[in-house]
Amino acid sequence: MVQELVDRNLAKFVLTGSSARKLRRGAGVNLLPGRLLPMRLDPLSLAERVPASLEEALVFGSLPGIALTTDAAAREQDLTAYTTLYLEEEVRAEALVRNLGRFSRFLQLAALESGGIAHFRGIAQELGVPHTTVAGYYEVLEDCLIAERIEPLSESRTRKKLTKSPRYLFFDLGVRRVAAEEGPRLPTRVLGSLFEQFVGLELLRATRQLAGNLRVRFWRDPDGLEVDWVVEGEDRWLPVEVKWSEAPTAQDTRHLRPFLSEYSKAREGIIVCRTPRRFRILPQVTAVPWQEIPDLVEALA
Repeated sequence: MVQELVDRNLAKFVLTGSSARKLRRGAGVNLLPGRLLPMRLDPLSLAERVPASLEEALVFGSLPGIALTTDAAAREQDLTAYTTLYLEEEVRAEALVRNLGRFSRFLQLAALESGGIAHFRGIAQELGVPHTTVAGYYEVLEDCLIAERIEPLSESRTRKKLTKSPRYLFFDLGVRRVAAEEGPRLPTRVLGSLFEQFVGLELLRATRQLAGNLRVRFWRDPDGLEVDWVVEGEDRWLPVEVKWSEAPTAQDTRHLRPFLSEYSKAREGIIVCRTPRRFRILPQVTAVPWQEIPDLVEALA
């Protein structure tokens, strides 16, 4: 009926509520090719709302029902309910795994590893399952829109050992924290790691909102060089390093400089940090406040 009405130009529809996994992999699903525009409803982005504090965003995330309340106890209760009830019920309803207890332990490990290079074998050892099972679990997280998969940039003229394994990010940092069984009071060293994930998620959301031909990747040489995020446009790349500092220095550009030399499409580098205002560190590298992440992506579109 929907297809007929669309084909006859009699109506437009917004279709919601379907299982993300069934839409991706369900047998016999008619995705109305040529008639359907897929859209993804992300948590609140910086273009929609700037949180009262960065620490608040890192600890409680950006889900609207969580971010828009000031009651800390209610936030924690709702996040716990979402993680322990919705995620497990989603998995159970889809009959995606047979051993729900093992999957729950995997969910905790995946949350703890969020933002890092995927190491299927290490998690498999911890769970006592084949690494292919862990790969399947990550596929479940992707299909249910719980995890974001970030592919590496592995093309290089001079480097032959660039990392080829992906990184995974939980779609929301509040959900990640509760899934990892961490409390709301996190040490500074953890906040720094979460800040890197926060920037990655905001870059992803900004690229989706612009609906352009943009892609978020990362770059890592096992010998030590790495760039946290690389936003790829058609004719321009933007390498982004993330620093918890309020005043990064030239020393903090040491990974950006070789990247800028290696790739001609990368004309400048950015360090996203907690500075209150932009400032130039080197001729090709600028420090930018985290609140301006949407502007960085818009400049590439």
